[in-house]
Amino acid sequence: QVQLAESGGGLVQTGGSLRLSCTASRTISNIYTMGWHRQAPGKQHELVAVIDNGGTTNYADSVKGRFTISRDIAKNTLYLQMDSLNPEDTAVYYCYISSLQGPYWGQGTQVTVSS
Repeated sequence: QVQLAESGGGLVQTGGSLRLSCTASRTISNIYTMGWHRQAPGKQHELVAVIDNGGTTNYADSVKGRFTISRDIAKNTLYLQMDSLNPEDTAVYYCYISSLQGPYWGQGTQVTVSS
């Protein structure tokens, strides 16, 4: 069973930056997409950023120009660089990998942005 381990969350002030990482316990083949979701208290689950097998990226309008998704295939790792953070970005962030073998999810990492 593949496990995704997330790291990089924490507390940051408005305008600050964080970099989230998501590392798979082993190489996953036949990947369709990889991405990040977030869940804030009282708000709907939101797809934040996604990268497909060809490297094409897409972002939620709320994070465009501030967040950057990337991957290091050799390291089985997905990243989310988050800049210009604001309190609206406070949430638990989850990484996922969609593949032929099925979807995999991380356990979530808390990001808190103070005003």
